[in-house]
Amino acid sequence: MIRRPTESRSSQDRAASASWGKREDMVVHGTDPYNAEPAPHALANGHLTPIDMFYTRNHGPVPDLDPETWRLRVDGLVATPLELTRKALQEDFEQRTVTATLQCAGNRRADLNLVRRVPGEDLWGPGATSTATWTGAALAEVLRAAGLQGDARHACFSAPDLTGLAHPPQTYGSSVEIHKALSDEVLLAWQMNGQALPAVHGAPGRVVVPGYIGARSVKWLDRVTGSLHPSDSYFQETAYRLLPADGTPGPGIGMSLGPVALSSAILVPADGTTVPVGRTDVQGYAYAGDRGIARVDVSLDDGATWIEAALDDQAGPWTWRRWRIPLPLQEGKARISARAWDTAGATQPRSAGEVWNPKGYLNISWARATVIVVPAKERSPSGPSELP
Repeated sequence: MIRRPTESRSSQDRAASASWGKREDMVVHGTDPYNAEPAPHALANGHLTPIDMFYTRNHGPVPDLDPETWRLRVDGLVATPLELTRKALQEDFEQRTVTATLQCAGNRRADLNLVRRVPGEDLWGPGATSTATWTGAALAEVLRAAGLQGDARHACFSAPDLTGLAHPPQTYGSSVEIHKALSDEVLLAWQMNGQALPAVHGAPGRVVVPGYIGARSVKWLDRVTGSLHPSDSYFQETAYRLLPADGTPGPGIGMSLGPVALSSAILVPADGTTVPVGRTDVQGYAYAGDRGIARVDVSLDDGATWIEAALDDQAGPWTWRRWRIPLPLQEGKARISARAWDTAGATQPRSAGEVWNPKGYLNISWARATVIVVPAKERSPSGPSELP
C-alpha cells in the first residue's frame, strides 16, 4: 500500500514556512536548508504564483546579506571589470520586467521514486514549478557595459551560499552559454511580483534565466564572469547532469542540464484525493520553456482514448500554460492521465520508467492522478485518502 501525502504539517514545518513568509500548508522537504513546494491545489488558482507559495529550492542556509553593502562583480573576459551596487544596477540600466516560470530539475521526482528508489534526493511533487513577474536589468546590457569580449562562450554565476552537498563544502555556482546570457529575457532581478525580492528568493539580487532549469537562476548573485568554459562549480560539473540509468555521478558525467524539457502536471483533483460522483473539473499546467504548448490531452483509460483539454491564454512567452477539462467520473477508482504537446510537435513519454535516472531529474512522463470517486454524501472532508 502506498501512503499518499496528507494535508497535515508538522509544527516544525509550519514554523519554518512562517519564518520565510510562506503559507503553512507548504509541502516541506527540509527545514535547514528550507526546501518546500505548494500543495497542487494551491497552484491551480492563477497564472502568477504568489510569493508566499512560490516553491523554494536551497542548497545551503540563506545568506544574511545587507542590500547597502552588496556588490555585484562583473569580470573575466571583459574589457572593463565592474563592481556594481544595487543602486547603480537600478539607476544606470533600463528597468525591465519579464513574466517567467521557474521549474526545479527535480520536479515530479516522487513519481520516479515509485518506479525505482532515488536515494539522497528530495521527493518533489508537481509543485516545484511556479510563475512570477521579475523586474531588473538585462544581463546582456550589464555584460556589454563591461565590454564583454568576443571569445567569451559562457557566463558563470557565483553566490555566497555555502553547501555541504559538495565535498569539501563550497559556495554555489552555475553557468549558461553566452548566447543565452545575451538574450533579452535574462535578468539581474531585484523585484518579484512587483515587490522587493525576499531573502529566501535571492535578495539583494539574483539572475533569472527563463526557459532553463531553476538551478541556473542563481540567487544571492555576487559575481558574473565571462569565460571560455562552463563554471567549474560542483553544481555545474557534477550535480545537475542527466545520467544514464546505470550511471554514477561524477565531474563531467552525463548531460549538463540547461533548457527545460516538455512537462505537464495534474493539479486538481490531486492524486490520492476523494471526489464525488459526477462532473469533476480537472485542471493542470503544461510547460515547455521557450516552446509554446500546442495541446493537452486527457484520458480516463490509460491512453486508449483521449479528450482535448481547453488551454488558458499564456501569460507570456516564457510561462506555463494552464489547462482544464470537465470529466464525468463514475463511482470507483478513476485513473486520470494527461499529456502535453509543444509547438515543435513533441509529446511526453507514457511511463516514468522510461525516463528514470539516478538523480531523479526531468520527469517528463505523462502526468497521472488516481482518485476515489464516491457518492456525494460519502465524500471525506479530510482530503487525501490512502490508496491501495
